Amino acid sequence: MNALQLIASFVSSGRLHGVGIGSTLTQVDLAIRSDFIDIIDDEGISLRRDYGFVEFYFNPGADWVMTGGSLELHKLAGNRSLAGRWHKNMKVEFPQYVTWNDLSRELSGLEDPKVTDQGDFMEYHFPSTKVSVLVSNDHEERDEWVGHGDVWSVSLG
Repeated sequence: MNALQLIASFVSSGRLHGVGIGSTLTQVDLAIRSDFIDIIDDEGISLRRDYGFVEFYFNPGADWVMTGGSLELHKLAGNRSLAGRWHKNMKVEFPQYVTWNDLSRELSGLEDPKVTDQGDFMEYHFPSTKVSVLVSNDHEERDEWVGHGDVWSVSLG
């Protein structure tokens, strides 16, 4: 599976590598085999698991339970090593940039998203899966940062 297919699957299902809202931390550990940092807030009521450009969010319970997550694709423009680690561990190679045009072609046949202009970003929200795609709407060209029409992030929650 390539990155566009994986992202499209995430948008259409609300699940990334088989995990999504309601998955336990144990299930995430079984599905995602990559280095991470866990950040628990001072009160112990939320956990953020950071894999570099992939993050999952959890609330406590008998096991931590996922409440959301995101692909912070903008981080790949200036730090290719993040994508290299994910490719090595998860066998999916992410490009430096992902365009909305390319992703929307992969999403053909999916419900039309709710579109919101947020100034520097366009948000494409898919209510049935609780996934939003944030796309750069500024008119900057690509460099070590995303440019106009590139996907900034894909968020679940």
